[in-house]
Amino acid sequence: MLGRIHDPEQPPVVMGIVNATPDSFFAPSRVPGTPEGVRSALGLVEAGADILDVGGESSRPGAEYVSAREELDRVLPVIRGIREHSDVVISLDTRKAEVARAALEAGADIINDISGFRDDPELLPLVAGTNTPIVIMHMKGSPRTMQVDPRYDDPVSEVRGFLARQVRLALAAGVNPEGIIVDPGIGFGKRLEDNLALLDNLGECSRLEGAPPEGFPVLLGHSRKGFIGTLLEPVLTAEDDSAAGGAPRLIGTLAAGLYGILRGARILRVHDPRETRMAVQVWWSIQQGRQVQ
Repeated sequence: MLGRIHDPEQPPVVMGIVNATPDSFFAPSRVPGTPEGVRSALGLVEAGADILDVGGESSRPGAEYVSAREELDRVLPVIRGIREHSDVVISLDTRKAEVARAALEAGADIINDISGFRDDPELLPLVAGTNTPIVIMHMKGSPRTMQVDPRYDDPVSEVRGFLARQVRLALAAGVNPEGIIVDPGIGFGKRLEDNLALLDNLGECSRLEGAPPEGFPVLLGHSRKGFIGTLLEPVLTAEDDSAAGGAPRLIGTLAAGLYGILRGARILRVHDPRETRMAVQVWWSIQQGRQVQ
């Protein structure tokens, strides 16, 4: 799968969101650690997800910190259940080395840290020592504070600078450069104009010192977020459901995802892998001038 992520001749990868949390902003993505919850997660694979991103701590704006013990209680049953039935690539969304270590032992393959490996100094040595691929994401502040009047002089330059610094730290710790994925953190401490600038300049996040020739793969986490609802406001009618779970947010997500591919995204992290897979199939086939199998 990592080989495909690095190959620009291959279509982008779809990452399905599995929230083992009671409070994530999109309720249908919440999956309890029960057989029914595991079946729901596996359903995302059947729907077209190449990777499942399992998280046990909500990162919605205003979310509170969750202890490692509680996070483990949430994610381990889901990871074990998925691994029992599938060899799909599993990404763990965590900021804690203790959680990451147990999840890797349970079958996780990738560590996705929304803090960009700032929060826990033990996490980079862990992933380096286990040769685990990682996602380095930019976030201003913490989930609790990130949307409290975020400000940038130049969002693209500042986010790129942060990612470059964290990549250098990862490489110095011994992380394999072929296993580094970067994420500009759409919606994580960003205003509308910041999100749009980053979406338009995803390639700038890829071309960092130490990257492979094709650059670091860029993950785009845009799915059903508030900025999409804002962009849709001028065309919504009274009958439209403008909430995160409504059809307009899905349509906007598909549009933003395809534009993200055009600007350099290699992984689309989404709540709706089936619809995303269909949109990517048509877009990629048009780009290739043939039906892609």
